[in-house]
Amino acid sequence: QVQLVESGGGLVQAGGSLRLSCAASGRTFSSYAMGWFHQAPGKEREFVAAINWSGGSTNYADSVKGRFTISRDNAKNTMYLQMNSLKPEDTAVYYCAATRRILIGTATRQYDYWGQGTQVTVSS
Repeated sequence: QVQLVESGGGLVQAGGSLRLSCAASGRTFSSYAMGWFHQAPGKEREFVAAINWSGGSTNYADSVKGRFTISRDNAKNTMYLQMNSLKPEDTAVYYCAATRRILIGTATRQYDYWGQGTQVTVSS
């Protein structure tokens, strides 16, 4: 089992940047594929980005391609989401998630463990 804690959210103006972190407990972090999702008020939780166990394979939602970068540091048990050129529509609670599946997924049902989320607010 793994426990996940997100940090790095906040209020930023449109066009600005934030870096989210997801710290994982346990000694088996490198065995999990990881993902970021976000959920805006009144909407379902949506896929943002995912990364495989080694960091060698990534996947992004079309809405964030070219603006967001997912990465991980297995030595630090931490995953990151660098968010650049932020837009008001990026405003949401951002969640990190972990799965033992080998293939990185884009559906919430494919992930086994979730953090509590961190709020990102982008003002226009």
